[in-house]
Amino acid sequence: MENRADISHPTPEEVIRQLNEQVAALKLKLAWYEEQFRLAQRKRFGASSEQTHPDQLTLFNEAEAEADPSAPEPTVETVTVQRRKKAKGEREAKLANLPVETIHYTLDETEGVCPDCAGPLHAMSTEVRRELKIIPAQVSVVEHVRHVYSCRSCEQTGVRTPVVTAPMPTPALPGSLASPSMLAHVIHQKYANSLPLYRQEEQFRQWGIHLSRQTMANWLIAASERWLVPLYDLFHARLLAQDHVHADETTLQVLREPGRSAQAKSYLWLYRTGRGAALDVVLYDYRTGRGSEHPEAFLAGFTGYLQTDGYSGYAKLKGVTQLGCWAHARRKFHEAVQAVPPAQRAQTAAAEGLALCNALFEVERRLKEATAEERHAARLEESRPILDRMAAWLESQRARVLPKGLLGTAITYCTNQWPKLTAFLQDGRLEIDNNRSERAIKPTVIGRKNFLFSNTPRGAKASAVLYSIVETAKANRLKPEAYLQYLFEQLPQLPNLQDAAALEKLAPWSPVLPITCRLP
Repeated sequence: MENRADISHPTPEEVIRQLNEQVAALKLKLAWYEEQFRLAQRKRFGASSEQTHPDQLTLFNEAEAEADPSAPEPTVETVTVQRRKKAKGEREAKLANLPVETIHYTLDETEGVCPDCAGPLHAMSTEVRRELKIIPAQVSVVEHVRHVYSCRSCEQTGVRTPVVTAPMPTPALPGSLASPSMLAHVIHQKYANSLPLYRQEEQFRQWGIHLSRQTMANWLIAASERWLVPLYDLFHARLLAQDHVHADETTLQVLREPGRSAQAKSYLWLYRTGRGAALDVVLYDYRTGRGSEHPEAFLAGFTGYLQTDGYSGYAKLKGVTQLGCWAHARRKFHEAVQAVPPAQRAQTAAAEGLALCNALFEVERRLKEATAEERHAARLEESRPILDRMAAWLESQRARVLPKGLLGTAITYCTNQWPKLTAFLQDGRLEIDNNRSERAIKPTVIGRKNFLFSNTPRGAKASAVLYSIVETAKANRLKPEAYLQYLFEQLPQLPNLQDAAALEKLAPWSPVLPITCRLP
């Protein structure tokens, strides 16, 4: 039997120490929950953090920040709204590219007499008022009548009667009512204006046309697969030939994927050329997952700089230099600041980290119009010291913060991504963030909110191709609808869709595109 005298009991000092450790741990947990609650409230009701200019970040408390008790009280005359004066000829410049319809208002013979002496009146001047007029869309039927000819002499005396048929352009979709302009309109409405097919169906019905969403869906898939895939492949080859690419990805639900449930997540991957590239290409790639094999397959043969948001799926790519995104880093520090009670924010370590991020963006803002060489030199002179201060600050803060807290998450992100976050110093053409790809993927996110899902993998692949054509056209300052119509007029007439030289003439960067496809 054990001797009770041998059972050890903690001393009062040990009990106090254990209780203090428990209290400290509970305080850290409570602080973490409070932080998450404030962050959730900010995400639900707060404004976006993407505006980095200091003046923008202080607009809400501008009155308090700019108040000066010593300033003299303004007079009534000085408290006015300052409106920007329109430059001379600004309105005329905005209307210069629009057709003009002129309506004259004159007096008839009975009215054109002087009210005093009854003498005839003459026009001494005019007054002009300008308005913008909307002409509602009109739909008409175009009949393509091809005439067939024969020889009367041969009909009467010859053994054989030759028949000659007048040439007629090949239709985009044989046996269909879809004209190039109709296809372009439906695609533009869906992929540029995010108007779902069921709403287009209702719109057509109001115009007196019974056109089902199923028919339009079949048109989109057929037009994409038959005519636009070769152009997409050309865009893909041109993108791989560049030395700076941005990438991002977003979810996409596809209902009828073989071997997968309707709730399974698929992905739409985004790749676009970087700033200063010879060509501006925006491509979307539909894949069933988010694994590293997908960017490896799409970017096979690419060598150069790849800029992402830090997702590990891009890390296995060979032959590329990875670039990080300071916008993501800044966003994490901003969230950490917002999770702190307002009265305490200015004195927090998170505010210090946010200030260092803002300093980097301020340098970039000043260099917006600089050349690549000027930007590179200025970054080495101005941005590198900021990065050195931030590296030292990150090292000093790592042992002081809760790793799973918002500030700890921001510090860990920057520490793990540091080689990628500093790689922009290597070349003045490079950007410090991945906002270029986020802007490009935004239309698909807006569209997803309206479309909700794709029905089949064929539809998802067609959507990726169509989004690519539309967004690449926009990136090259083209009118997407006019450009699509031109493509559906020209592509069916090509004898060989694999002719790269012929396709190059139809690319958004081609100098021979008609002026009707270009923005003014």
